[in-house]
Amino acid sequence: MSLFKARKPRQFRRVSIYTDESRDRLQKLADDVRREQGEAVETEERYNPDKFRGTFINFTPRAQKYKEGGSRLGWPIVITLIFGMIILWRFLLR
Repeated sequence: MSLFKARKPRQFRRVSIYTDESRDRLQKLADDVRREQGEAVETEERYNPDKFRGTFINFTPRAQKYKEGGSRLGWPIVITLIFGMIILWRFLLR
């Protein structure tokens, strides 16, 4: 280790842990060959947003509580509104 030389930082290397690119490439090649031979190739399902609609609420207690109670006004907001209406009423009476 030298005191006056800075080490080069490691190069960034993305490693995908959820997909296998070689398998995807091989599958694409096989699909292309089947298509050229005239065989029917199954296509992937299209994304359907209705499939996942409402599933987030089932897993979060805070979202469930919000859904059950609706949007409620907090006490400070209600008190401020009442106070403001009293001041407005007093102003209009004079």
